[in-house]
Amino acid sequence: MARNPLPAKNPSPRFYRRWYLWLLLAVVAYVVLALLHWDDRARIWVSEAGRSPAERAANVWLPDYHAVIDGKLLPGMEKDEASDLSYNPRTKTLFSVMGKNPFLVELSLDGDVLRKMPLNGWSNPEGVAVLEGNHLAIVDERQHFITIVTVTPDTRELNIADFPKFDLGPSANQNKAFEGIAWDPRHQQLLLGEERPAALFSWKTDGNGQLQGDKVKLDSKALDIRNLSALDIDPRTGNLLVLSADSHMLLELDGKGEQVSFMALVGGLNGLKNTIPRAEGVAVDEAGTLYMVSEPNLFYKFTKQ
Repeated sequence: MARNPLPAKNPSPRFYRRWYLWLLLAVVAYVVLALLHWDDRARIWVSEAGRSPAERAANVWLPDYHAVIDGKLLPGMEKDEASDLSYNPRTKTLFSVMGKNPFLVELSLDGDVLRKMPLNGWSNPEGVAVLEGNHLAIVDERQHFITIVTVTPDTRELNIADFPKFDLGPSANQNKAFEGIAWDPRHQQLLLGEERPAALFSWKTDGNGQLQGDKVKLDSKALDIRNLSALDIDPRTGNLLVLSADSHMLLELDGKGEQVSFMALVGGLNGLKNTIPRAEGVAVDEAGTLYMVSEPNLFYKFTKQ
């Protein structure tokens, strides 16, 4: 006589707990990937792997960079918050703005403080770009304007009433407005970046103190980053460097606005011992050396290996 089969056992509570745990981990992993845009980074990794040595040489090619100065302290600026950085090819120095306590600071290429100039009348300077001659453009994020200032070797402070101002107009998020700025001498224009949502604009100028017309919004589809902290133009290739503090990333775009390469600003990569806490400024010189500043007062230097 055949025996009746044993009744099927229901999964134990322990089985369900494991199943829910794996599901939760999968959801968390997906959210993290989406927030950090690692899926987009993976696509660039695949694209990078397929590029020829000639293509790499024709671009900045960020994967080849290595930190040679890793988080050097800028003395006396702990409470000022470094907000941007720009290279001056005439003086071979760097200029940075401090956002919390308004200052313009000149630095050596190794991050030594050469002079610190109060910005009288500015509220929240977040961007700086070296233009032609002795001119610099400073973006005040809170007041939504650009000021074109003149800085000579004798300058010790700057008063906003002495210089022309240009209204940037309203932003989608007035508290996360224009922060990035870069001088593009090839196309005689300033490039401007809104912090969040990340967006790019251009504004025509000859770099000698006046802006022409009004700003023009550019295609920003390649800006798959959580925020835009700073901009700079590579003088050798004309490619655009886009810095994102929230994404811990430096992104390279070519002349067509397409992504070319990127560098993750994370500890253990590109010679960084620790993750850059909040990268707020980037500059590149004619030799291709990269410089960065991070809040509150950290300085970085990268060279191509």
